[in-house]
Order: sequence, then structure tokens, then C-alpha cells
Amino acid sequence: MSRMAQLASLKSRAPRWLLDTADVTSRGAALATAANRPVPDFLIIGTKRGGTTSLFKYLAQHPGVLALYPQPRDKKSTDYYFSHKFNTQSERWYRSHFHTEAYRRLLHSRLGYRPLSFEASPYYVWDPRIAARVRQVAPGTKAILLVRDPVKRAWSHYQERVQNGVEPLDFEDALAAEDDRLAGEPERMADDPSYHSTTWDWYSYRRRGVYLPQVQRWHACFPATQLLVLRSEDLYRHTQAVVDEICDFLGLPRRELSTTRGYNSTLRSGDEPPQRAVRALREYYRPHNAALEDYLRMSLGW
Repeated sequence: MSRMAQLASLKSRAPRWLLDTADVTSRGAALATAANRPVPDFLIIGTKRGGTTSLFKYLAQHPGVLALYPQPRDKKSTDYYFSHKFNTQSERWYRSHFHTEAYRRLLHSRLGYRPLSFEASPYYVWDPRIAARVRQVAPGTKAILLVRDPVKRAWSHYQERVQNGVEPLDFEDALAAEDDRLAGEPERMADDPSYHSTTWDWYSYRRRGVYLPQVQRWHACFPATQLLVLRSEDLYRHTQAVVDEICDFLGLPRRELSTTRGYNSTLRSGDEPPQRAVRALREYYRPHNAALEDYLRMSLGW
């Protein structure tokens, strides 16, 4: 058994109180050295139900990519620092989740190139306040955005909410209720920097697939060279090629993936959206998709 496997086995058998104590100790040590911990080099910012978890898993396979510190390698987010915790936690707290500069120099000497750190949250592109917050804390960071066929994205988002037990309505009724559910939420977020809207996150099935304003918000805060927009469908079908493109964007050497299987799917066999809702959504998204294609100068195929 490898050393990592032995450690994982020991951790799985450890009592909860011991794990909690270890977490507190590790976090305290990380906070004490936060000044020597750079902010992340890049972020995966979305979209929700667009392959964010899968892309996180693929990039975490790369030896030159650092996951969060000292969390398990499969933890992808700092628990939404730029949204949920931006007004309650300090930048020092945020930096404590990433590896020290000394560790990066050591790894650099072994790899022959500088390793990069990152986190991933599909909410980062959706909350209208976040791009400006990222610029404030990490102006040099790059961002990767996956955009998925918005009809399929909406259905997958709805399925996730149902499975999580927070959506009592059927799909068509949920779409019909969306405007009322979301009414006033952007204004409340703008007025109160500390406000987190669960409603804006959970029930934005249709509106979240209108991608152009989300891309433009990011471009208003960062140059185009710091944002890479990719189709989720390409990630699903041509995984290695898309990850190679991302490595080029980040300045990392390309590396063959050990697995290209997908992660975090919510759909079960036989699950299909009502065709009347699909037709209505296709018509709704038609001008939005065309505007996005024109803005990005790329064919989306939706």
C-alpha cells in the first residue's frame, strides 16, 4: 500500500473529534503563514451544470496544478469566498487555502516550471458582484468558463434541485415561477454586499443560461486574455483536446489524462424534459445564443 493510501486509510478510521482538531490546527498554521501564500493563479468560474466538477478533476490530475491547502485533493472551492464569505472573512483567510511560495519554489525545482494553484465554483460567474471582487483580490488571475447548451443546462439544474429536495414544482411550473422567485434579488445583492441569495443560486434555471451578460461582466473587470470561454460539449466529447487547450492558456505543459470519465451527473436513464418546455426554451434562447456567438466569434451549435 502506498503512503498516500495508508494516510487515507488512517483518516477514514479516525474519530470525528480528532479530524476536527487536525483541521483547526492546520488552518491556524496556514493563517499564520498567509502572507507567504499567493492568491490563486486561475479560477474555474462556471457554468453551473456545465462540467465544472469534471474540469476540476481533470486539471487536478496535472502535477503542476495545486489543489486547495490543506484540504483533500477533491475539494474544489474555498466555500465560495468571493460570494458567501467576502464580507465576513479576510483576504488572509482566503490566502490560507493555497500553498506557500516556498513550497511552490520547491515544486518548481522538481518540475522545471512554476506550479499553479486554483479553485472552482460555478457561482463565481453568476453573482454579478464577483468579477469585481476577484479583480480587487487577485487582478492577475485567469478564469475558465464553460458554457453549455442552455436548455440542457436548465434541465440538469432543475434535476439537481429536485434531487436535493428543494424544488417542489414540476419543470414547467418552476420555469413559470422563476421571474417571481428572482424578483428583487439582484437589487438586494447590489444594496447589501454581505447578502447571499440562495434563491438566485437555486432557482435561476432559465436566466442562468443567458451567458452574454455574464461574460461581459467578467470582461469589464479583466482583459480578454485572462478569460477562456469553452463549450461544455467539447469538454464532454474531446476531453483531452480541451484540457490541452487549457494548459496552453495557463502556460502549463500538456499532460495526458489518466481518466476522462465524467463526474457529478444528475441525470438518470430515461429522464427527459417536457418537450413543450424544450420548445419554449429553444425559442427563448435563440436571440441570446446568436448574440453570444457574435460576441465571442465562435459557433456554439445550440
